[in-house]
Amino acid sequence: MKRRTIAIYVSTVAFIYILWYVLSLLLGSNILPDPLKVFLRGFEEAATSEFWVHVKASTLRLLAALVSAFILAVPVGLILGSNARLDRLFSPLIYLGYPIPKIVLMPVIFVLFGLGDTGKIVLLAMIIFFQLLITTRDSARKIDREIIYSLKSLGGNRFDFFLHVVWPVSLPGIFTSLRIGTGTAVAVLFFVESIATNEGLGFYIIDSWGRAEYATMFVGIISLSIIGIVMYEIFELLERKFCKWKDL
Repeated sequence: MKRRTIAIYVSTVAFIYILWYVLSLLLGSNILPDPLKVFLRGFEEAATSEFWVHVKASTLRLLAALVSAFILAVPVGLILGSNARLDRLFSPLIYLGYPIPKIVLMPVIFVLFGLGDTGKIVLLAMIIFFQLLITTRDSARKIDREIIYSLKSLGGNRFDFFLHVVWPVSLPGIFTSLRIGTGTAVAVLFFVESIATNEGLGFYIIDSWGRAEYATMFVGIISLSIIGIVMYEIFELLERKFCKWKDL
């Protein structure tokens, strides 16, 4: 991570801390706990195994959804984006499916896949799937026909076309979609973990709220936010590593 990026993060955290502290003085510690109190409670919670059970559950659900959506959406997006006939055939289905808020399908998904981890992962994967699919397809569409003709003139086959042309061109869009999808998935993760479960940071936050332990509640909120930030930065680093050609 560059020094400038680190400086921006430090400045942002400092600004949030000051703003949080001022608001806690204005609103009162019962409504908005002092940030120092929250951080101290965070250290106390981090020393318990129960807290890490919640962190592990949320992280695994999010990772499983991301991996599942990636495996399913990216190959389909690459194929549709590089095949105009198939794209025209499946476009109506995509355009009808994408605008539907996937969260409204939660009762159906829970009936089909159960209230456990499987149902929660399927719902998260559905949300990420459509974002990845559309971004990957649109990225593959941008390939110039002259590049295809050049590859064929060099003796390249269909596999070479996907490996050396479609895949590299689509990668930046895929990583962008993963970053956006992670933010959406974290928000939905909080919601689904507040239903029919006793593990996960969503449950941890709701449970603390119900017991009026607001400092503990904010520990859960910050922890869930950190998971999202870490995922975001991982995809940012992967893009820099595998898309170095963008800076050429």
